[in-house]
Amino acid sequence: MKLASTRAIITGGASGLGEATARHFAASGAKVTLLDRDTERGARVADEIGGFFAETDVTDEASAEAAIAKASENMGGISACVNCAGIAIGMKTVSKEGAHPLGAFQKTIDINLVGTFNVARLAAVEIAKNTPEEDGARGVIINTASIAAFDGQKGQAAYAASKGGVAGMCLPMARDLASSGIRVMTIAPGIFMTPMLAGLPEEVQASLAADVPNPARLGDPAEYGRLAGFIVEMGYLNGEVIRIDGALRMR
Repeated sequence: MKLASTRAIITGGASGLGEATARHFAASGAKVTLLDRDTERGARVADEIGGFFAETDVTDEASAEAAIAKASENMGGISACVNCAGIAIGMKTVSKEGAHPLGAFQKTIDINLVGTFNVARLAAVEIAKNTPEEDGARGVIINTASIAAFDGQKGQAAYAASKGGVAGMCLPMARDLASSGIRVMTIAPGIFMTPMLAGLPEEVQASLAADVPNPARLGDPAEYGRLAGFIVEMGYLNGEVIRIDGALRMR
């Protein structure tokens, strides 16, 4: 696959890793549709990059189906799906306030894990309709986990569980979709300068960056976008989780 001829849907495309990926893909010639709940920013980013926007709740089957159908119609099909939509919470299993709220745990799993699978499975149906390339390739799905899936910290039980699930389903999904010529890859980012981190005090950002072995800085969302673009074009990458974290191992 060539990025220039890719027709991609990107969840969480209105900000952070998703926005950076959308901008990189569009700048490389790809057709892009942003799927996000933020209609104002999503539509603005789509307009800036010459793409499309579809308001989407990734946890809702009907919403995701409608968004994917709209994207496929606008772009003449779908050949890549990048799932970046997600949330992060910080709550201990038991704190001074009592047990971890079950609703908060369920919401995190629902958005990060169930939402990822919901969009991926529906996108796969559309990607499977493509005419295969010489090696049988029809497209690729890229999901977003986190190094928290492997190195979860205090207060990350819900987040780590959700991202661990995303990492865990990579290989079986790749095997499921192999006969359709669809690859499945997962990116596990470390600490990136997303809107959530950008709102922290500078001294906190510096402290987080200092823990990264090399380079000792926070990740740039554009680097995630470039890795996603590389995965699209590197057709022998399949069924694997790639950490992009500057060798950070959280402890």
